[in-house]
Amino acid sequence: MQLTFLGTGTSCGVPTIGCRCHTCTSDDAHDKRLRCSALVETPQTRLLIDCGPDFRQQIMPHPFRRIDGILITHAHYDHMGGMDDIRPYCQFGEINVYADPIARHAMLQMLPYCFAEHRYPGVPAIGLHEIHPHESFRIGDLGVTPFQVMHHDLPILGYRITQYADDGTPRAVLSYITDMKTIDEAEIPFVEGCDTLVVNALRIKPHHSHQTLDEAVRFARRIHARQTWLIHSSHDIGRHAEVNASLPANIQLAYDGQLIVLP
Repeated sequence: MQLTFLGTGTSCGVPTIGCRCHTCTSDDAHDKRLRCSALVETPQTRLLIDCGPDFRQQIMPHPFRRIDGILITHAHYDHMGGMDDIRPYCQFGEINVYADPIARHAMLQMLPYCFAEHRYPGVPAIGLHEIHPHESFRIGDLGVTPFQVMHHDLPILGYRITQYADDGTPRAVLSYITDMKTIDEAEIPFVEGCDTLVVNALRIKPHHSHQTLDEAVRFARRIHARQTWLIHSSHDIGRHAEVNASLPANIQLAYDGQLIVLP
């Protein structure tokens, strides 16, 4: 199983429009952060986690082949705003999209023409599935278990994704979380025991609905993942190289386009 970070930035992206700060004026490509999204792939299966407004730009460098499922974390525009751009992939067939009740309702409002009784030709062919925390499902050779975290007072989904061998034994386990501020103790077992943890770290200073860098590091240490990658980072977190130099080797900022092969 491999993971490609399509975007690692927050809702405004980096550089932020009109900003001349230390991060936004960096010449380092690692400091250019599109809105958060990721590809999870095996030779058999291809999943997209979130489909934000930068999706078209993010996916263009990648091979044009079927997307087997799209996992939506929550209903905010920076995580769903690119859904209309999946239409070229619908030539491979209907695309299954998985979302909690809040995000499902938001998608019906955002893309009503995709779910009309009489759809005009060319609209994205979406199979929209309502999912709930702890109710696992399979997509190809990947098992998916949603769990709940809190984005301030909005319940949203994290995902535990497991690749299975032909005999049914787990081969690799990924836990993916974005936009979390807090997590209930009952949800911790769904994150623990993963090979790779992806979790959000917005900035240094406290924020009411997102983890800070220190909070993300403490959470990563609690989970004891072999490797943790930090995402959904704003320009306020600082430059990529400087932040990573201050962090342990097994907890690092991810960057756009980074490819991780899970052990």
